[in-house]
Amino acid sequence: MIAGMALVTYLPRMLPLVGLQASALPPRLRRWLQNVPYAALGALIFPGILAVQKGHPVVGAVGGLVAVVLSLATRNIIVTVLGSIGTVYAVKALLHIL
Repeated sequence: MIAGMALVTYLPRMLPLVGLQASALPPRLRRWLQNVPYAALGALIFPGILAVQKGHPVVGAVGGLVAVVLSLATRNIIVTVLGSIGTVYAVKALLHIL
């Protein structure tokens, strides 16, 4: 059952990659597809910015600002996510110290 579920989820992801080679895509479509991870990152992070810490909206705002800066500076999703998570924890720790 697990192997069947893995196959069912893998095939829809693998077939477009095999069927559409990167060289066959027009440059404009390739540029558009390169921005999809950033749009997904924004859709994932924005709700968390609003609900990260009740009573302290500054925590989410600072984490979101760091995410935007890191995204523009590094263009690396992992660095952006880890940096914003680390910032949120640091700001939370500072608020508990104060």
